[in-house]
Amino acid sequence: MTKARSRPSVLPRQSPSSLILASITVLNGHIHQIMQKVEGNVTFHTARSTAFPQPAPGTAPSPGPIKDVPADKLRTMLGIANVTFKQNEQRLAIVDSPLQA
Repeated sequence: MTKARSRPSVLPRQSPSSLILASITVLNGHIHQIMQKVEGNVTFHTARSTAFPQPAPGTAPSPGPIKDVPADKLRTMLGIANVTFKQNEQRLAIVDSPLQA
């Protein structure tokens, strides 16, 4: 089995002083929890899992997925994130939705 590896984005070759980014959005779907954090001009956004629900940060006795989720509640804990980008607008529209409300 081969392991998929992500490739880093490559920015155009410019001197560091000429590269100015107004804002950066980092999207991460591997965290399995909804979280947003802003540090300076960088916004971090994570999404729900589509496979293994995680407890809220700091609420579990140990790391790892929740193992005893009742079948009728599972779809409310899993979900997807929809990201909309409109050129010339500064913010991404990010909507997190559970698989079942």
